[in-house]
Amino acid sequence: MNYSTLSVLALFAGLGTPLAAQTAGPVQPGTTFLGTIRIDSREAQAVLGNSEITQDEIEALNADSIRDVFAGQSAIQASGGASIATNVFVNGLEESLLAVTIDGARQNKSPFHHSGNVLIDPALLRRVEISAGLAPADAGANATGGLIAYEFADASDLLAPGQTFGGRFTLGAGSNGAGIRAGLTVYGLAGRLEYLLSATRQSGDHYDDGSGTPVLGTEPELRNYMARFGYTTDTGSRLRFSASQTEDTGERLAQAGPGGLLFIRPDFAGVVGRPSVLVTPYSGRSSYTLTWEGAEDGAYDPEVQLSYNQQQLDGIGIWGENTSFSGYGENVFHLPNGTVTAGVDFFRERANGFGRGTGAYGDSGNERLSSIGLYAQSRQDLTDRVSVSYGARYDWQRFTGADGTEFRDSGASVNASLDYILSDTLTFNAGAASTFGGFELGEAALINFGGAWDYTGFRASQSRAARVGLRYQEGRWTASGALFYTEINNIAAVLPESGARGQLTDVVSRGVDTSFGYEGDRLYARVNLTYADVQANGSDIATTAYYLGRPVGSLAGLELGYTLNDQWTVGGSAQVAFENALETVTLPSYEVVNLFATWRPAQYSGLQVRFDVENLFDRTYASRSSDGIGLPNVVPLTEPGRTFRITAALEF
Repeated sequence: MNYSTLSVLALFAGLGTPLAAQTAGPVQPGTTFLGTIRIDSREAQAVLGNSEITQDEIEALNADSIRDVFAGQSAIQASGGASIATNVFVNGLEESLLAVTIDGARQNKSPFHHSGNVLIDPALLRRVEISAGLAPADAGANATGGLIAYEFADASDLLAPGQTFGGRFTLGAGSNGAGIRAGLTVYGLAGRLEYLLSATRQSGDHYDDGSGTPVLGTEPELRNYMARFGYTTDTGSRLRFSASQTEDTGERLAQAGPGGLLFIRPDFAGVVGRPSVLVTPYSGRSSYTLTWEGAEDGAYDPEVQLSYNQQQLDGIGIWGENTSFSGYGENVFHLPNGTVTAGVDFFRERANGFGRGTGAYGDSGNERLSSIGLYAQSRQDLTDRVSVSYGARYDWQRFTGADGTEFRDSGASVNASLDYILSDTLTFNAGAASTFGGFELGEAALINFGGAWDYTGFRASQSRAARVGLRYQEGRWTASGALFYTEINNIAAVLPESGARGQLTDVVSRGVDTSFGYEGDRLYARVNLTYADVQANGSDIATTAYYLGRPVGSLAGLELGYTLNDQWTVGGSAQVAFENALETVTLPSYEVVNLFATWRPAQYSGLQVRFDVENLFDRTYASRSSDGIGLPNVVPLTEPGRTFRITAALEF
């Protein structure tokens, strides 16, 4: 460590001190801030590209998959098909370019490019935070494209005041291959110990698209198990432990590939010229997280976490595994006008895989990546009109390639954002970030597959992002709009062509996000519109740019709900994709409408029955984020046609 690095870290440690004296309003010396920092409000963060999906919104969506969770969000797209194939994109950037966490724990990427990045079942999902480009310093390392943070509910989130035991049973059934989905959760409080145990199972069949054509390889076959415990001491500190296991074992299509081996491709409906066969692969994710939260006492508000997660994929002809051991220790310093979060985090990750062929197609290998970072992030109300968030981090990383070659690099990341009240109804928001992206592990299942990987030219990535916008609010009406720009440079090939891991790509996503909303006592309505131009090395990004992104163009999302009375709520959502003419292919337009009705019978306390009609007009379409659209050798995966679902949930 040189003296310039020490100077940078000393500066980090002092974040917030100069501005701490500038308080918003008459705050007495020695007091701590206990309110909501305005720039952290949901409205301000939305304009800055940091959106939140709450538990109420997730329940209103009746989400069976991560794709359902993001329904109605124009800036966030999720690819179609079975859960094993689902990837999430934020303004066209694939989630592998973002920091992805579950309950604060860092998640590693998928072992294979034809499968989804992080396998998640949304049962008990409490909230999701998404940051498009402007991730704060305490979001973790490698957040070049932003952040996706999933949080699941604990027993304390579900127990009513005075309640010591409860549970929830859900049972759903659907047409068009949706099958049966059942879940049971029990939770309670025994003295100072709280507990939650949950199991979910979904089993179905391959669906038909809007034209009535069967789309083989799409059957839901998902299992999810979760255990969560918490213990609160008499001093107020809290120890939490969670463990989860999610598995997808449905039938998927496979085609022959290199070495004469079968490869699953659940993101395609077929490959031209290659016969497809149904096989039963395996995709699984296991996570274990231990978190200690200290009792808040003035400036003392610490948290420490250790986590281990593992993702495995058996793709028939290949096998891959990614593991991650990570953790952090931080303290939130409470200032008279805000907070400063400062800490240290680390991770150690490994990717291994092998082919089931002979010779070069039976080789195996592994890559290793480790990182340690120091960070500080300040969030403050400077005056009645000005609220700011600013922070920095410094990361040191070490990468070891499959041939034993070692790379080391380090770099700083900085971010700042502003919330400025222009009038009683109009607020200005702006933010910018420069992020050290570090190194990325290659695709675990294909390390040295077909030949030894070459690391010539391999290096760390770096990103720059900016966002500026306005938001308007008067009474129950809101409107906002923002211009965004994210540029990520020197992304080393995760899926290398001819084994060239040092092949570098620059990706840019630029465009505009707008939203309009109304929130009444009985009625809510939200409209989101996004235009994103996504390019790789100066050209339109391909529809199979794995680990980079997908073309977007113009998208719109609509959510609408109306409470008729204490027992009935009705509503719906719509997704609209406008035609997007690219350099080599034109992505077709489509419109999809979904409707729902929720019934809470007064005579049965705790019971809720939900009716859904998805793809009401039976459209035949491939979602904008689907892989391979427009490629001559790929049959794109079309989405389910009209589907009816009924779900009953009983809380006891």
